[in-house]
Amino acid sequence: MLTLEQKIGQMLMVGFDGLEPPDYLLEWVAAGRVGGIILFGRNVDTPAQVAALVGAFHAAAAHPLLIAIDQEGGTVARLRAGFTESPGALALGVADSEELAEAVSAAMAAELRALGINWNLAPVVDITHNIDNPSVGTRSLGTDAARVSRLAAAEVRGFQRGGVAASAKHFPGLANTPVDTHVAQAVISGSLDYLWERDLVPFRAAVEAGTATVMVSHVTFEALDAEHPATLSPQVIQGLLRDEIGFSGLACTDCMEMRAISDHYTPGESAVLAALAGQDLILFSHRPDRQAAAYDALVAAARSGRLPEAQIDAAVARVQAVKERFAITAAPDPGQVRQPERLAVMQDAARRGMVTLRLQPGVLPLRPDDTRRVALIEFASILESGILESGGVTGLASVVQEVLPDVERVSLGGGENPPDLLARARALAAGADVLVLATRNAHLMPAQRALAQALIDLAPRTILLCLRNPYDADALTGAGTVLCTCGDSTPSLQTAVDALLGTFVPLGRLPVSVRTGGVA
Repeated sequence: MLTLEQKIGQMLMVGFDGLEPPDYLLEWVAAGRVGGIILFGRNVDTPAQVAALVGAFHAAAAHPLLIAIDQEGGTVARLRAGFTESPGALALGVADSEELAEAVSAAMAAELRALGINWNLAPVVDITHNIDNPSVGTRSLGTDAARVSRLAAAEVRGFQRGGVAASAKHFPGLANTPVDTHVAQAVISGSLDYLWERDLVPFRAAVEAGTATVMVSHVTFEALDAEHPATLSPQVIQGLLRDEIGFSGLACTDCMEMRAISDHYTPGESAVLAALAGQDLILFSHRPDRQAAAYDALVAAARSGRLPEAQIDAAVARVQAVKERFAITAAPDPGQVRQPERLAVMQDAARRGMVTLRLQPGVLPLRPDDTRRVALIEFASILESGILESGGVTGLASVVQEVLPDVERVSLGGGENPPDLLARARALAAGADVLVLATRNAHLMPAQRALAQALIDLAPRTILLCLRNPYDADALTGAGTVLCTCGDSTPSLQTAVDALLGTFVPLGRLPVSVRTGGVA
């Protein structure tokens, strides 16, 4: 029998800093003050380290734990080097295969479960609307509601067949805004009819597929509740998600420390409002003081009667149902990581997820004994900024270096670059017979877009590799060959190099619209 304080603990999931469990959090877990732990890249080093970390939490817990992670694949993945990386959602949208989407998700789940992780905060089922949205991009399966629905349902089946709870996110849709809720409040206007016809279709499919959980976004939908973001809205959670769509599983928040919430509410008040709105599990990813404040406020609200105990009991029952269904019963086994058959599934998905938008005759393939002067200029991702600062090369450049050692390479930052590095990049572009230019969301970054265009203008022939959003193909002109990997995880980077070498020709079709190549 849980005490009131332990029931409140079941409704909280928290994150932390470091590669080992902090003492305060082990104490909270042992006392039942939290019901779940979320892992981020800051908690990850090697498979053995992750297994030991997760095992320590499970061993300390007074009650079974949910161990969660954002392992979507592609751009958002916390387990990378040393683990089985997956191409992202947009690549799966290109492949347009339910069988493949389910196989990729099942392979991801098998590895997560082997590490003691039983909840993946995926799939993203947001439909791409606004190409200026900085949050979604390649995390989306595409623009067509029917395709997104089919593939999202397949991902749910794959994750849960592999023994890991899925989470359809970000309900009721995050992508129809240019605002990132990590940094500001987003408001979406428009009719409910449009929401039902578009954004809600994949969520209904995920619910019908049996998704164990649904994550609610911090976006304010004026037609549903003009006063509160969806996270804190009874109209969205109880009214739309439960009563109208019929979802009876676990509803959870996105991180309550994102500025869309934290700029407007204290941690305690936001937690209480989320619980009152119908959230079962409330997430604070970072600071212990905010996590403690949320717990204390929820306990106080319960004791005062503001938060009815019947509502608490209903939330706890849904949390416990997920824990029982996806219970971790064996010790973590890091030896299950990077199994060959799973790596093969991911590489197949990356190949089927790549697209040729334009192909200039005579430019490809590139060869190790190529007599032409070939140059590679790659813009870094945020994840690689530390590598770049220490003088290393970015992800694609390191793969190219292995097979085309004579290719001259320059790795650029996504923002400002030193004058000497810019001068070297310009000289390389102008002096090359073929320039391979790899961009990452240049359409969203004016400085990257301007520099990339200048480099294309200098080069006699350019192969444009869009490593993230394919919208770079519209933002930049003059490249005779345009290829889109639809993500830059390791399998997609390897696939890009295979395409440059002529090992295969990417034949996929984009699930979003770009003018270049007339593909939609």
